[in-house]
Amino acid sequence: MRILFIGDVVGSPGRDMVREYVSKLKDQFRPTVTIINGENAAGGKGITEKIYREFLEGGAQAVTLGNHAWDNREIFEFIEKAKYLVRPANFPEGVPGKGIAYLKINQDEVAVINLQGRTFLAPTDCPFKKADELIEEASKRTAIIFVDFHAEATSEKQAMGWYLDGRVTAVVGTHTHVQTGDDRILPKGTAYITDVGMTGPYDGILGVEKDAVLKRFLTSLPVRFEVDTEGRNQLSAVIVDVDKKTGTASKIQRIQINPDHPFYS
Repeated sequence: MRILFIGDVVGSPGRDMVREYVSKLKDQFRPTVTIINGENAAGGKGITEKIYREFLEGGAQAVTLGNHAWDNREIFEFIEKAKYLVRPANFPEGVPGKGIAYLKINQDEVAVINLQGRTFLAPTDCPFKKADELIEEASKRTAIIFVDFHAEATSEKQAMGWYLDGRVTAVVGTHTHVQTGDDRILPKGTAYITDVGMTGPYDGILGVEKDAVLKRFLTSLPVRFEVDTEGRNQLSAVIVDVDKKTGTASKIQRIQINPDHPFYS
């Protein structure tokens, strides 16, 4: 089995890259499952039902979220009926939506878990304890468990990787929008990367118009951040090869598509 995971899709530039390249990536890598992090997909913050459905229609089997899950209030109107939309599982009890989804792929099943870190982010329940709970549940159904850990601190992401090594197929980090070069298979067979990177503007700063960010740093004054829709774009992703019987990963490969790393089929 092969899993394609596409990092944080930011605004219309990110959605354009998904539309242009998902089919090409599928032709080249032949993934069994495609997962997209869509928490920034609507104007840089949140997601709409139309975008969620567009991702599924474009070839994704699941869409994960993060700390911006609630920034577009439309989500409250559809999240409960969105079977393959996965928000951080360690949000407090009573929050709408779910933190785990099960994907039926032919005769196999894949569990997709979304968790959010607590360091430098809004308070949530413990992601490590929630991971224990969901892995116990999922392992009764499948050995293939994929975790999107949406967190700020690299130390917290690494800690989660080591904590779950041998118990899940992959722990991939999202949120910080810059792809890291530490992709590896941990000793007990879990694929790991600190951050997959973002899909969207290439010439902005974390997807935002760079002039606004520079003004904020230079003056410390409040500035309105907008998605950079004028510059060039990028797509960041990983491919994970999986043993279906054991759920262990044998390979993780980073993907970057941008003007400095053109796509070659």
